[in-house]
Amino acid sequence: MRIERRFTADSQSAYGNLQFRQTSSEIRNPDGSLVFSAPDIWVPENFSQVASDILAQKYFRKAGVPARLKRVEESSVPSFLWRSVADEKALAKLPEEERYVGETDARQVFDRLAGTWTYWAWKGGYFDSEDDAQAYFDEMRYMLASQMAAPNSPQWFNTGLHWAYGIDGPSQGHYYVDYETGKLTKSKSAYEHPQPHACFIQSVADDLVNDGGIMDLWVREARLFKYGSGTGSNFSALRGEGESLGGGGKSSGLMSFLRIGDRAAGAIKSGGTTRRAAKMVTVDADHPDIESYINWKWVEEQKVASLVAGSKNLNKHMQAIMTACQSMDGDERLDAKANPALKQSIREARRAQVPDNYIYRVIEMARQGFTEIEIPTYNTDWDSDAYLTVSGQNSNNSVRVTNDFLGKVERGENWDLTSRITGKVMKSVNAADLWDQISFAAWACADPGLQYDSTINEWHTCPESGRINASNPCSEYMFLDDTACNLASLNLMKFVGSEPGTLDIEAYEHACRLWTLTLETSVLMAQFPSKEIAKLSYEYRTLGLGFANIGALLMSMGLGYDSDEGRAICGGLSALMTGVSYATSAEIASERGAFPGYERNAASMLRVIRNHRRAAYGESEGYEDLTILPVPLVADDCPVPALVDASKTAWDRALSEGEKHGYRNAQTTVVAPTGTIGLVMDCDTTGIEPDFALVKFKKLAGGGYFKIINQTVPLALQNLGYSSDQIDDIIAYAVGTGSLSNAPGINHDSLRARGFDDEKLQAIEASLSTAFQLKFAFNRFSLGDDFCRDVLGFTDAQLNDFNFDMLGGMGFSAEDIEAANEHICGTMTVEGAPHLKAEHMKVFDCANRCGAKGTRELSTDSHIRMMAASQPFISGAISKTINMPNTATVGEVKDAYMLSWKLGIKANALYRDGSKLSQPLSAALLVDADADADEAADAAEALAQANPVKQAEVVAERIVERIVERMPERKRLPNRRKGYTQKAIVGGHKIYLRTGEFEDGALGEIFVDMHKEGAAFRSMMNNFAIAVSLGLQYGVPLEEYVDSFTFTRFEPNGMVEGNDVIKMATSTLDYIFRELAVSYLGRNDLAHVEPADLRTDTLGHGHQESAMSGDGEGEDDDALQMALDFASAGYLRGGKKEVKNQLVVVKGGKKEGTTGATVGAETTVVTALYDEQSGETSFDTTNLSPGHSHDHDHSHGGGATVQLAAGESERFSMASGAIDGADDKMRNMEEARMKGYTGDACDSCGNFTLVRNGTCLKCVTCGSTTGCS
Repeated sequence: MRIERRFTADSQSAYGNLQFRQTSSEIRNPDGSLVFSAPDIWVPENFSQVASDILAQKYFRKAGVPARLKRVEESSVPSFLWRSVADEKALAKLPEEERYVGETDARQVFDRLAGTWTYWAWKGGYFDSEDDAQAYFDEMRYMLASQMAAPNSPQWFNTGLHWAYGIDGPSQGHYYVDYETGKLTKSKSAYEHPQPHACFIQSVADDLVNDGGIMDLWVREARLFKYGSGTGSNFSALRGEGESLGGGGKSSGLMSFLRIGDRAAGAIKSGGTTRRAAKMVTVDADHPDIESYINWKWVEEQKVASLVAGSKNLNKHMQAIMTACQSMDGDERLDAKANPALKQSIREARRAQVPDNYIYRVIEMARQGFTEIEIPTYNTDWDSDAYLTVSGQNSNNSVRVTNDFLGKVERGENWDLTSRITGKVMKSVNAADLWDQISFAAWACADPGLQYDSTINEWHTCPESGRINASNPCSEYMFLDDTACNLASLNLMKFVGSEPGTLDIEAYEHACRLWTLTLETSVLMAQFPSKEIAKLSYEYRTLGLGFANIGALLMSMGLGYDSDEGRAICGGLSALMTGVSYATSAEIASERGAFPGYERNAASMLRVIRNHRRAAYGESEGYEDLTILPVPLVADDCPVPALVDASKTAWDRALSEGEKHGYRNAQTTVVAPTGTIGLVMDCDTTGIEPDFALVKFKKLAGGGYFKIINQTVPLALQNLGYSSDQIDDIIAYAVGTGSLSNAPGINHDSLRARGFDDEKLQAIEASLSTAFQLKFAFNRFSLGDDFCRDVLGFTDAQLNDFNFDMLGGMGFSAEDIEAANEHICGTMTVEGAPHLKAEHMKVFDCANRCGAKGTRELSTDSHIRMMAASQPFISGAISKTINMPNTATVGEVKDAYMLSWKLGIKANALYRDGSKLSQPLSAALLVDADADADEAADAAEALAQANPVKQAEVVAERIVERIVERMPERKRLPNRRKGYTQKAIVGGHKIYLRTGEFEDGALGEIFVDMHKEGAAFRSMMNNFAIAVSLGLQYGVPLEEYVDSFTFTRFEPNGMVEGNDVIKMATSTLDYIFRELAVSYLGRNDLAHVEPADLRTDTLGHGHQESAMSGDGEGEDDDALQMALDFASAGYLRGGKKEVKNQLVVVKGGKKEGTTGATVGAETTVVTALYDEQSGETSFDTTNLSPGHSHDHDHSHGGGATVQLAAGESERFSMASGAIDGADDKMRNMEEARMKGYTGDACDSCGNFTLVRNGTCLKCVTCGSTTGCS
């Protein structure tokens, strides 16, 4: 191949025009402890501190680099490509500790990468001359140093260590195919042939211990995780639960083995770091265990929620029992009858379902002299002990669906689940019901994603060699089982033209050509973790060239991400990249031959190439063998016409050259998430993603951060025609002025009036540039304790209180603080900025709402349509997060999945904000602990509608609020209230008992009327009822009355007539409180007949263990509460718990004309009341106005039901009690969310700087990623 120079000159160094600077790199935990330090390193001048940190921490070789090197002469290789080894003689002259060091200069890394690629490309015969090799070497080094492109992380980790430094080690069980002989060879060295591949697909057979089987897969996965790569497998070949085994017996099923593999992946860390294993699990929709697989993750997360809530509840009650045991002296303190506090604690613990043996364990410990007890509690952190006890959390999960399945979903037909052994139908389910389960699971926990099997295989270039069954962890690489792909991505911002709104198309084509050659060379030089992968990777030579920063590019050009022009630019760049890459592949094939598997797949591959070309030409018909037609490139929408012309030319050349010579590679392009390498290239956006925030926090070399506007915002404003002064005003509005000067409310004048001198004002000014909020700049550390005490008048207690608001303490109002905060620290958004025109707002739309004032965010459809614009031109697939707001419904999830299929996308991964349990939205933090349920629900609903920043502010405010103990107040009954009247005869005397209830169905008053009794006794009973009623309204538990007055003995007493469940009473009080206990507390132990036995549908339940029953409090069920709004709980007997047996809530669908959104929709709820006398059910309908609807069915059509997790309907309720002693961590999480991060802590460095990246997460502090790039 001929290699031209575009970025370098043969008369100077590759780095000739690039400046380098010396810096240091440090990464610290949030507590300040040092994670990593690299002083005195050299990086390119244009590298940010984050990019420098990624190089130093992740990509520099830390040890084993000889301080003195010598070249090893190879006669067949140009001298500038001779590899190096340690110069032992020169090393012997150095002190022992100085002989082997680490890399300290970015040029060492760039040289070893580009040098190794050039070395192997020369040996493979890819260059026409030595000058071409030298030009390639220089051009590649320049592109790396100038951040124009970057390969995937395993290249940085492994490539060049043997060539540049002679580093070696024993073989790790890898294989390679010799490029000269074509012979499969077992590696004798760990590094001579590097492992540069990030993405692997591995097969797994329905075999337990043999090669290629289940347990062998765990070993192969471990080998990949160790080297920092990711892998995916389709497990559909494994037998379902209950299928026959060859030796007799039944299989334990797919899920039992998935749990083992998940545990193994969780225990393995790549490269000796704490990075999570990157793994994809895929299962076909017709597998007999598919329903268990679909619900796997969210059910496991529900277990975590149960552990968290249960452990905190157990701790609370056991501590209360231990405290009660210490409340008295003597042995009576351990007797519940003699110790009222202990009796109450035991009763409350039993209501909370604390086992009796645990209750008595605490009492016995107190008897033995213990005064304290420690009960471990759990939290919802991803790496917590609670998560470690469940499975399914160490992989991305996907379901493979076909066109046939999706068609049956639309038609409401049945779908067959078939045996893995016989192929016979094991179960037939409604396809729409299965679709509902998939959508609900994705809504609940962001998994599973979908892979559209028919679309994938209709674009398959090598169908004669087998089907595509699986993908890598991020879903962008899809090809045959037991193959691998190495990735590289181009930074699109580096190909902006010299004129506004233009692109440097020739430079882009040049880079695509050279990086295609680089990735092809990486196949030639690589070693692989198994024989099968080595063999098939050699035969098909799949590549993964992609791009990053499309979101930033579009913004800089003044184009909205959600615009026809933006999608046309993305489609054009995708088409040009893949067209040039396939043309280059055909060029290499003309010299070195097509890939070995090409001949038998030539017809299919050329058909796929022709379909790509048709899409580039904008054709809407004529596609060959495609069921779902692609979204073609619309030339009229593209603001850069030359891009469309270049794309057509590239595909003309790719087809014509391929018809002549074939192709060197079966696939050439993907769009990867570019997590860590996106940070190395200083990309504002990754892969095909939009931006997630307009204001970023730039890391400083000495530690700390300061706010900056995205580098693309000023470019966008300039291209949109704004003046420099207007641009400055808009940027100041977003990031703030960083100064107290001219600030409203809080400024130099107002602070001087409170005692601040010039020195203190200067101290505050110095801290404002790094302050996230104004209040963080005012603290005892910046002002000094003496000044705070003597001048400002604060006490030591106030200064020691972390939650003390110093600005508020100085007398500034909340309005003053907010106004000054916006002026000084900015709004984090451009919404409402001066000068900015409404029609330009779409240019700055991000994946999330920006700042406290932000209201705009990209729609779910906009993400999908951008993928659809790119997908017709990508060999593989696209890794991308489809962002959805927290308020998205299950119906909207279904719509998003269906739209993705109809637009020809190959895979889709949805993420609904807050759907992961480890990122909760905490309603428990929003209202006081003793606020009523309606108030809590209203506050939670209000918060759900707020933007994420406002949510975080409210949560943070509630965290720091102090708790104030309140005196009990009388709870008033509603003027019109529910209740029931019970007539009975006790010992021959008629008695009428009338009850009144609070809104929640709890008993609030009683009336007692006696027939044929003396006036004194009748009046006494009436006044007794008033006394009881007042007690109930002041909070006296009904249980106290029941325990006190049942079994009292006086006349009248005897047989009871007219009551279904009570047949004997020792007194009128005994009768009254038996009746109330049965009706409101579910105390069926005080009844002579079980209420449930009176129902016409009772079947009997055999012998049951006796158990303490609670009163049902804590049942947080919206439908139940709605029923109690009109039905008397006492009349139904058994309290709230029994209502579930006698009330059926049937949810109706949306009215015609309403939208699919939960918020603002009017919902019709049909409530059925079961009548125990007639055994019939009557219906009533109630229209719930917007804001009061409790949408439990989540738009499941056709009467399909989805079992919800306990308490799921109140999406805020799970975090009750979730705030433990880790206040600092919670504050860090909330501050991180306000800054636009997810709120999770990074596994590697501990910082709360994770952002979503494709289907994964990446840390913008240290670059760690949960993906494979």
